[in-house]
Amino acid sequence: MRTQVLSILVENTSGVLSHVSGLFSRRGYNIDSFSAGVTADPRFTRMTIVTSGDELVLEQIRKQLAKLEDVVSIKVLKSDASVTRELMLVKIHAVATDRQSVLTITEIFHGKVVDVTHDSMVLEVTGHTEKLDSFLDMLADYEILELARTGLTGLSRGSQDIVMIE
Repeated sequence: MRTQVLSILVENTSGVLSHVSGLFSRRGYNIDSFSAGVTADPRFTRMTIVTSGDELVLEQIRKQLAKLEDVVSIKVLKSDASVTRELMLVKIHAVATDRQSVLTITEIFHGKVVDVTHDSMVLEVTGHTEKLDSFLDMLADYEILELARTGLTGLSRGSQDIVMIE
């Protein structure tokens, strides 16, 4: 089984998310991670979908996505030819005596503290999925109260495969 990251440019219309997710659910394909947002051109949205399967399944996913009316382009983001990131917010139980060690761990991972209360801290870290997983491992001594991850988002490197739309 192999993991594949797809960058899909779609028309920014109502129902497009339903069409894409429906394709996956109807065929029994899994979405490991999903993120979407409007591009610099408000007519279009970029979706980043991480999915997995054998080569035949992954090819079928690409072909089925290409058939959708709202899909403008599909790119496979290969790790050596793309930049990908994920954002994670973690709320941990931390009293005053814990805060310095939490700050040290957060600084090592180039994260930041975005909220502090008398008994908790909210930390923000961005980077590769493996980096975020390692950060969570380092927080094993602390009680995680809440956790939110955006899912992977990314772009291909360079300008050779840019889709220009008039």
